[in-house]
Amino acid sequence: MTEPLVSIICLCYNHASFLREALDSVLDQTYPKIEILIVDDLSTDNSVEIIQDYVHRFPAIRFIRHTQNQGNCASFNEALLLSQGEFIIDFATDDVLYPDRVALQVEAFQKLGATYGVVYTDAELIDEQSTSLGFFYARNASGQLFPKPVQGDVFSEVLGRYFICPPTMMIRRLVLEELKGYDPELAYEDFDFWVRSSRNWKYHFLDQVLCQRRMHPHSLSRRVYQKGDKQLASTVKVIQKAQKLVRTPLEREALKVRIKYEARHAYLTANYAEAAQLLQILQEEGGMTAVYKLLRMLTKQKVPLQFLRRWYHRWRYGHTSA
Repeated sequence: MTEPLVSIICLCYNHASFLREALDSVLDQTYPKIEILIVDDLSTDNSVEIIQDYVHRFPAIRFIRHTQNQGNCASFNEALLLSQGEFIIDFATDDVLYPDRVALQVEAFQKLGATYGVVYTDAELIDEQSTSLGFFYARNASGQLFPKPVQGDVFSEVLGRYFICPPTMMIRRLVLEELKGYDPELAYEDFDFWVRSSRNWKYHFLDQVLCQRRMHPHSLSRRVYQKGDKQLASTVKVIQKAQKLVRTPLEREALKVRIKYEARHAYLTANYAEAAQLLQILQEEGGMTAVYKLLRMLTKQKVPLQFLRRWYHRWRYGHTSA
């Protein structure tokens, strides 16, 4: 069986502290047919100097240096157009790949049918000092994972809940070409990609830990559900797209679950405009129960109940939430 080319698109913005560890992990892959593309999205630290050192030592690396900040989605799309791999990894340069990451995911793809577009895995979580914080999936004594991963047709599942660790994905190029890449109008890509891709493509979960996801205060994921969070506006747009894609009552119920979840968090983080939009969509979907009618009234009045979310997080996790 021939070895397909894999393109690793490395996206950098002010990752100087983590960049060498990240790029070394790409170069240390055991899989032989890899192309590396690095996009620096106008970093203000010394990321560019570090990247140039790697390009000098490894001339096969393709380096795209931005003179204007374009965001992750547009940066990824630019590199995607230049790439040639049959499979793609979207790699943030604050994360770390395990050496056999590419080899094992390619092997998994080669055992699957052509209708499978994504292979995703478990991940180790690390802090700024690369100290382990555990894993993305919790495992009970019998080996069951939480959140429960799903395989095959995952469309209704990605509508209703989060269960995929984004940096673990390997994506079939045909999927991205069908979608015309990421939506550059959005502040983040994963939820939108999951919704649009899973409508026509199957997902496979490979129960392996194949990368490290870095958790630090400046990551996009840590800014979700804060007051003024620009990602919520993107979430509203993705939900509006999902409205046009749902086909079954089960999928519509999953969409309502997601809308309610996002509306609650938008309200409880004082993002009232997005909360109002989400509640309007919920009404369109016929999901306005008495609780959410009350939430709509509180949203209109901008009644500040953010302390409830902080209290819940203190009770649930032992700390306050931003």
